[in-house]
Amino acid sequence: MSFAKWIGGALGWSFGGPIGAIIGLAIGSFVDNLTGDGTPLLGDRQAGRRQDPYRQRRTQSRTQRPQTQSGDFEVSLLILASVVIKADGKQDQRELDFVRQQFANMYGKDRANKAFELFKRISKQDISTRQVCLQIKQMMDHASRLQLLHFLFGIAKADGLVTEDELRQIYTITGYLGISNRDYQSIKAMFYNSSDNAYKILEIDKSVSDDEVKKAYRTMAKKYHPDRVGHLGKEHQEGAEAKFRQVQEAYEHIQKERGFK
Repeated sequence: MSFAKWIGGALGWSFGGPIGAIIGLAIGSFVDNLTGDGTPLLGDRQAGRRQDPYRQRRTQSRTQRPQTQSGDFEVSLLILASVVIKADGKQDQRELDFVRQQFANMYGKDRANKAFELFKRISKQDISTRQVCLQIKQMMDHASRLQLLHFLFGIAKADGLVTEDELRQIYTITGYLGISNRDYQSIKAMFYNSSDNAYKILEIDKSVSDDEVKKAYRTMAKKYHPDRVGHLGKEHQEGAEAKFRQVQEAYEHIQKERGFK
């Protein structure tokens, strides 16, 4: 499978807008301009020939959000991963290995190699985090954005330590993506060890009643259920199971601590 056919057939709304520009610059002369079926890789660049797909979907999204395809999520992930990895001024090999391994687990070796080649090219660019995140926020559903955030924390923690620069960058991304501080704190708690992490994961305070704990668990289990990202494909459902298991483990920890069933 050619690089162009792989990425051209996998993208929806991320053909256009700031993300499309980043992809186009990253690919450059690395691939031909057309996919195997004759479809332009990033849209026809000749003025007046074709409207920017992002602009078309931007109008559509006012009434109905377009469904995010696996390739849209994949490219968004690559771009934001490059931003987080560069947040502390260096690219740690363990973080790069984490990205490659995660993509291999999700997509298989061949597709992961293509994705990582694109990732290296994206990493060389100066990226407007705000513009990229605003496009993602507008076009991607909430459950998929939460999955992006979970992955970004995994990258930052891959070298064993989340630096203040990385944490600051992820927090900034969270705001641009329209993710609440409660959701941010919940996912962040999944990557730290402290006595109240189980409560943070469930987005509750230690002072709540047992009934409120149970209610919070049902709410979070629904929010993080893998089926919420089923439209992204089986590979992303499997990735979402990690968040879901952590919610279950947090609830079980509180159950044991309080002694209720």
